[in-house]
Amino acid sequence: MREAIRTTSRPPTTGALPDAPPPCYPSAALTAPMQGNARALAYFALFTEIGFVLFVTTLGGALGGHWLDQQLGTSPIFVVLGFLLGAGLGAVADYRLVSRFLKRLDSEG
Repeated sequence: MREAIRTTSRPPTTGALPDAPPPCYPSAALTAPMQGNARALAYFALFTEIGFVLFVTTLGGALGGHWLDQQLGTSPIFVVLGFLLGAGLGAVADYRLVSRFLKRLDSEG
C-alpha cells in the first residue's frame, strides 16, 4: 500500500509578497554602504544578472514553444510565441532588478 505524502502546513499568505531580498543574499551585504570597488562590483553583478535573467527566460520560452510545437505538430508558431513571452517576462524581471538597484543607490547617496 502506498502511504499518503504528508505536507507541512504553511501560514496563509495575503497575496502580496513583501519587497524582501532574495534569500541568497546575506542581509549584511544588502545593508552595508557601497564604496570604492564595491560599487563597481555591484554594477558588474547587476549587469551580469540582467543578461542571465533575459537569456534564461527567453531560452525557456523558446524551448517550451518548441516542445509544444512538437506535441501538437504545428509550425513554429509556439516557438515564436514562447520566445516573445519569455523575452517579455525577462524584460519585466530586469526592470524590477534595475528599479530595486536604483532605489538602493538613491537611499545611500
